[in-house]
Amino acid sequence: MSIKDSLNTENIPDHVAIIMDGNGRWAQERGEHRVFGHTSGVESVREALKAATECGVKHLTLYAFSTENWSRPKEEVDALMKLLVETIANEIAELNENNVKFMTIGNIGSMPQSVVDAINNGVESTKNNTGTNLILALNYSARWDISNALKIISDKSANGEIKSEDIDQEYIKQYLSTADFPDPELLIRTSGEMRVSNFLLWEMAYTELLFTEKYWPDFRKEDFFQAVYDYQHRERRFGKVGEQLQSN
Repeated sequence: MSIKDSLNTENIPDHVAIIMDGNGRWAQERGEHRVFGHTSGVESVREALKAATECGVKHLTLYAFSTENWSRPKEEVDALMKLLVETIANEIAELNENNVKFMTIGNIGSMPQSVVDAINNGVESTKNNTGTNLILALNYSARWDISNALKIISDKSANGEIKSEDIDQEYIKQYLSTADFPDPELLIRTSGEMRVSNFLLWEMAYTELLFTEKYWPDFRKEDFFQAVYDYQHRERRFGKVGEQLQSN
């Protein structure tokens, strides 16, 4: 029996985020080049998306390429860009078949033009879909996103468009690249690393964190279902004590 059958369908996280880690190490342990791990990880993306769709997750955000990743060897970065272009093009038909909307967050305009074109094509081709939102975080870092939002707000303040008392958490959020999505309830990170690596720092104030030893290329639907199951068995207090939650 699948762990999916044990899930409480009334308590499915609306938004799940994943740090897809361990591709390079997975490949190297098999005597392969790191790029082989990234290529193999595409199947894990498909598995995670299928699982999210099957159990009713509305938003699935995948940390695909951070701003810090540009410092990796040029050969690996070039291969990642090529893989990204090919994968988006190859997956559009299946995304449409499964009613999945493709979206991105991050500094997309600073990526290679071939990637920008592929992204724009994927977004345009799936814009009318109403199922799960597949959100790729590309050329993304949370500090970049927050800094960018504050620059916009600072300019508005300098121009007299807003007053300081108008600036609260909700006002700031509307200028983040995640403005159109709810905060993630669950973050999954593969490969055993226990850090958030500059990912969704503003949005993860109350996110449940789950770390798995599995490398990303080994991640499958059952692993996603297990993560949701574990999430459902945690007490989310949001600053309150357990007794307060039980009395509601």
